[in-house]
Amino acid sequence: MNDLIAKRYVKALVDGRDTKSITAVSNNLNSISSAFTDDKFNSIISSPEVNDSRKVELVISLVKKADKTLTNFIKLLGEKRRLELLPFIANELDVQIAEMNNTYIGVVYTNKELSSDYVSSIENQFSKKFDVKLSLSQNVCDYDGIKVDIDGLGVEISFSKERLKSQLIDHILQAV
Repeated sequence: MNDLIAKRYVKALVDGRDTKSITAVSNNLNSISSAFTDDKFNSIISSPEVNDSRKVELVISLVKKADKTLTNFIKLLGEKRRLELLPFIANELDVQIAEMNNTYIGVVYTNKELSSDYVSSIENQFSKKFDVKLSLSQNVCDYDGIKVDIDGLGVEISFSKERLKSQLIDHILQAV
């Protein structure tokens, strides 16, 4: 639910603005959203005892140079009592900026460390295939195979040993 509300606010922020101003707002929102990891800060923001205008002042004080757009935006969120949406809005704004710049971030899941050359070759192949700038990071986990997940594009490609075994068994059984 919070993601849907955040998308509407981000759409309003992005409309009619150039990439430079959107990036500046995004940087400020990211610094503000990092404060939401602190329990004390969250208790102040969610407290009914603290005045909404004081909450807005606190959030704005986290940014060194808050421009008029950001100040008005935070005041609007404060009026609507939606300051807790700021991390979701910052995340969604990052996604929108990536789409505007045609830049995406993906993750390669494997059960052992891949060489950086191999990851770079996967990046290059997917960049050519989807005509985007792609940056892949590696996540070593217990996945038995390899899986590439590019969230912004909605692409997930995987090769699993277990799935290959089951498909091979099914094929043999059908042939018999």
